[in-house]
Amino acid sequence: MSVISEARDMREVYEVPTCRGPIDARVRPPGSKSLTNRALVVSALADGVSRLTNVLDCDDTRVMLDSLQALGIRVEENSRESSVIVYGCGGRIPAEAADLWLQNSGTSIRFLTAMCALGNGDFRLDGNARMRQRPIGPLVDALNQLGVNAECILQTGCPPVLVQGAGLSGGTASISGRVSSQFLSALLMAAPGARDAVTLECRDGLVSRPYVDMTIGVMARFGVSVEVQEERRFLVEPQTYQAAEYAIEPDASAASYFFAVAAITQGRVTVEGLSLHSLQGDIRFVEALEQMGCRVDWEADSTTVTGGPLRGIEIDMNEISDTAQTLAVVAAFAEGPTRIYNVGHMRHKETDRLAAMATEFRRVGLRVDEEPDAITIHPGTIRPATIQTYDDHRMAMSFALLGLRVPGIRIGDPQCTRKTYPGFFRDLERVIGC
Repeated sequence: MSVISEARDMREVYEVPTCRGPIDARVRPPGSKSLTNRALVVSALADGVSRLTNVLDCDDTRVMLDSLQALGIRVEENSRESSVIVYGCGGRIPAEAADLWLQNSGTSIRFLTAMCALGNGDFRLDGNARMRQRPIGPLVDALNQLGVNAECILQTGCPPVLVQGAGLSGGTASISGRVSSQFLSALLMAAPGARDAVTLECRDGLVSRPYVDMTIGVMARFGVSVEVQEERRFLVEPQTYQAAEYAIEPDASAASYFFAVAAITQGRVTVEGLSLHSLQGDIRFVEALEQMGCRVDWEADSTTVTGGPLRGIEIDMNEISDTAQTLAVVAAFAEGPTRIYNVGHMRHKETDRLAAMATEFRRVGLRVDEEPDAITIHPGTIRPATIQTYDDHRMAMSFALLGLRVPGIRIGDPQCTRKTYPGFFRDLERVIGC
């Protein structure tokens, strides 16, 4: 391990090592954060004991595990094997009250808000300062339509949230899908525990649709079916999740950084454990790289990207927006501008990601056009700089890729990657041979 790696945890700034040439590497990212938190929720609601393997250990999954235990769910962790045993509650939350602290984990607070509606008692959910700026009102409104007494305590449409649970009655709820697909996913996972059937109608579009498909896929692995009607209407009959053995795929969003290594260095990187048939929509990031000039080879249990001369493209990344920052950094090394559009919902993530990207690209000397729901990157001469990360793990991981080709790129607050990928810089160094 390099001196940089050894000192990383004690430094406020991480200097990215540059590559000596094209990279040829294989890597297996840790388990998917999105799949881990979904699997934890449905296994907690299941009848019986489930065993989850390749579980991601990071800040976002940690707050989920801590919260499930606060709700009376028994879990047994084996960090050496990256596994968790979950003793399901059969849809009946044991705790009669809980005060849950979710830091800045959007999946955790949204999924647990809906889950708490199945309980009997008062449940308060809150997070840090940024979390109190992130919308949750559409989810709260939909829960009230389903007979739940829930409210945003400060009347801002954001956390903290109070759920006064008395079970989920069922019925029909109309919900906006423009801000986050997590609202719909949260309702879908809780819906089987309702007394009557639940119909969810997404009234005005749905961002990041692959994440909803992922949710339905995880529910199916635990024995629950969802009837999809006309794309935006979802029917869930009363059902009980059944305990299962569930192996969590490597994180496709995290894999995007390593696929980008191949593109930026014109090398070759194979990501193990991810294929065309992944539950995660973000595997389609490689198709964007293909449009830019890379080659993609699919195998039964791996995907390989081989870099080539890069060209700018115009691309709708609404459905895979968690990889938009990665593509934007790749675009900095392309021939001609790249426009990423239909991603206005990125302004409601851990930070306003469109504004943050524009600011940091300008910091390194590039021209950027920022629109309400789009960003255009114009390649040019990149100068050394310390990248500000805004306590956003994806800003840190994506902008670190600039340093593969440009000496003097430093990442401020590298520890923010603990949110979803604590070992990212170690794995990056291993891939590029440091």
